[in-house]
Amino acid sequence: MSSNISGVDASAGLQTTLLAGGRSNISYKLTDASGSSWVLRRPPLGHIMPSAHDMGREFRVLSGLNSVSFPTPKAQSLCADEEIIGSKFMLMDFVDGRVIESAETAMKLSDVQASEISQNLVDTLANLHCVNPVAAGLDQLGRPEGYLQRQVKRWGEQWQLTKTRELTEIDELYTWLEGAITKLPTNLPSSIVHGDYRIDNVILDAETSEIIAVLDWEMSTLGDPISDLAISLVYWSQAGDTLRNQIPVAQEVTSGPGFWTREQVVQRYVSQTGYDISHLDECVALACFKLAVIMESIHHRNLSGQQLGAASGSQSTMGQATVALTKLGLAVISMGAIEALNS
Repeated sequence: MSSNISGVDASAGLQTTLLAGGRSNISYKLTDASGSSWVLRRPPLGHIMPSAHDMGREFRVLSGLNSVSFPTPKAQSLCADEEIIGSKFMLMDFVDGRVIESAETAMKLSDVQASEISQNLVDTLANLHCVNPVAAGLDQLGRPEGYLQRQVKRWGEQWQLTKTRELTEIDELYTWLEGAITKLPTNLPSSIVHGDYRIDNVILDAETSEIIAVLDWEMSTLGDPISDLAISLVYWSQAGDTLRNQIPVAQEVTSGPGFWTREQVVQRYVSQTGYDISHLDECVALACFKLAVIMESIHHRNLSGQQLGAASGSQSTMGQATVALTKLGLAVISMGAIEALNS
């Protein structure tokens, strides 16, 4: 580190702490003798899905977004030599602030703070979708045309590689998506998309409701911005949710007083971006399918003892989350996105 990053005090080694919130890529906080801190990001210990957990992609995206002052940790170094720690990894600055990672933490917020955070979450996503990829040097990050169609194919293939059991419901959801997404235009509007945008993937200022950093860019690419909105809506929670409450990620975090409803989230996003959301149902159903596959992958690693962080151990309910997300996706097909999510 001292030969690749300026200002590292290597005189007394490094204090290393696992940041336990992650469920996919593994993050460690590294602190030197002077008290300066960085975060090391590496892929999971096992069952890595093809094209996933790309450290080079995450480093590239962070570097590009750093250059246009989008709130992200500063990317410091990328190491492709797997002999150093056993895998490729990247280093970025540690951002000190608040993370609203649980319902217990969220309940400490006032109604005004909860509302401000809701608005800032939506506005930050809208701002991301307005970033010029050329200005950020990310115009070659992906192929926007046909993005949704490729997503269906990709996550269908990932399911076959990662499943731990047969689920007829997920096959039904995939079949519907194949038909519905195929009918959509291939030249929909495009932007930089995060791919996993939710409240516990942002860091807030210690004193205010300002978002000072957005984390976890491993699935970022150029694609349909409505797919990002859809992911955030699936992760969003509100009082009265049933299927959503069976998904152990950001569970009931935005359900308390002051937090916005999903309808308010959608209205604010449209007012900030002007994007057409007529295909929101298809995007939310696809988001449910994608997240179901991701939860199954975490479940797969947990069964093999290769999962670290928040989803590890016998208490993990990621296998149940796969089923709940599949049922939620099927409900979207029959009821529409917002009504299904609110049920």
